[in-house]
Amino acid sequence: MEKIIDESIQGQALSLNKKEGNGRKLFIESYGCQMNFSDSEIVASILSKEGFNTTQNLEEADLVLVNTCSIREKAEQTVRKRLEKYNAVKRINPSMKVGVLGCMAERLKSKFLEEEKIVDLVVGPDAYKDLPNLIEEVDAGRNAVNVILSKEETYGDISPVRLQSNGVSAFVSITRGCDNMCTFCVVPFTRGRERSRDPQSILEEIDDLASKNFKEITLLGQNVDSYLWYGGGLKKDFEKASDFQKATAVNFAKLLDMVAEKYPKIRLRFTTSNPQDMTIDVIEVMAKHKNICKYIHLPIQSGSDRILKEMNRLHTRQEYFSLIDNIKRLIPDCAISQDIITGFPTETEEDHQDTLSLMEYVKYEYGFMFAYSERPGTLAERKLEDDVPEATKKRRLNEIITAQRAHSTYRHEAFIGKTVEILIEKESKKSDAHWSGRNTQNIVAVFPKGDYKIGDFVMVRIDECTSATLLGEAVGYSDNN
Repeated sequence: MEKIIDESIQGQALSLNKKEGNGRKLFIESYGCQMNFSDSEIVASILSKEGFNTTQNLEEADLVLVNTCSIREKAEQTVRKRLEKYNAVKRINPSMKVGVLGCMAERLKSKFLEEEKIVDLVVGPDAYKDLPNLIEEVDAGRNAVNVILSKEETYGDISPVRLQSNGVSAFVSITRGCDNMCTFCVVPFTRGRERSRDPQSILEEIDDLASKNFKEITLLGQNVDSYLWYGGGLKKDFEKASDFQKATAVNFAKLLDMVAEKYPKIRLRFTTSNPQDMTIDVIEVMAKHKNICKYIHLPIQSGSDRILKEMNRLHTRQEYFSLIDNIKRLIPDCAISQDIITGFPTETEEDHQDTLSLMEYVKYEYGFMFAYSERPGTLAERKLEDDVPEATKKRRLNEIITAQRAHSTYRHEAFIGKTVEILIEKESKKSDAHWSGRNTQNIVAVFPKGDYKIGDFVMVRIDECTSATLLGEAVGYSDNN
């Protein structure tokens, strides 16, 4: 799997095995971050109870839902192109209804119905429990919209349907929303304020996954390190909590420790972290437990202190270096990946060189790199002129991608000659004679199948690599099976 992405967006059609008695067919497609894919599993669960069976065949669907991303303009354009495809199908099947979910629905609201005549239903990320009522409205011939953001909704009481699951790895959402207000980002406006899920409901969901023999779980949130359960409510209201609530509160380090302790045979990951919120106790918990993967996705966005301030990133370049140093001190073989935005308003060549020098210091395993895309409604759009020429953005982005490829190759070459534990997840995209899986550092490894199967922990000797993949031979099962 290619780890280095410049301006791409992922989409996936999801399927659910037919349940007896379910008569209507749902086609659901997801774009963007892992939270959207996780939310689609919640939507499928809610609608399954309403008689919907999910299909991978668009042409036979009674209801088509697209779960959208607003993080970049290209993401929204991808969704609009998909709506054109749905419209072509709807001309053949006029009874088919089309709904838009997620961040783009929240951002545009009822305006979507005006812009895209094909759309019958617009539902924001906090309103999925209202889908049965909204579908009744649509069935009655009326358009339906619910984009009200919630201060409480976490969907902790919904058991997600694991769509197109490999039976090996799963996401478990633990927080929703974001309070950080980065000037380039729409997430606080499309997903609301930070609130956390009851840890007991998290453990119950993991219990269910463990009973089904899942081998790896990723704890998921827009800002996962901000997890804080004190009995319910927004994180920003924690200071108003009672002394008892404060004394018994569960933060992310405690939750991570709790989950790792209870499920020692399950491999644990988490995403996404914000440098300003990651504390030393989280790193110490990672170092304490063998089953917590040695990998942190730690977006930096820019290596320039001036640009970080313009972005309202509440950390400095030096504070980021100190965090990296602490991670490497406590977990020497921990892999780190990045998000970087190039061409942010007012970015100079010196700022760009600061980003390249920061990358040289960290030498990330891989990264997700993008040219700045102005998003309507953000503080950057309102206050800053998008003044970096597109040609300059593209050239700087190419330089950042080139540097990342070199650093990925450097990091991967360090594995040559070593034997590492790989969890087999799927067949290799390039060869049906090979398995594909990841090591604890989240690096993909490909090797001949032998007698192994999906879900096995296998020791693999690494013989060569590319900037994206480790290549080797399996030498036996690991002790973790």
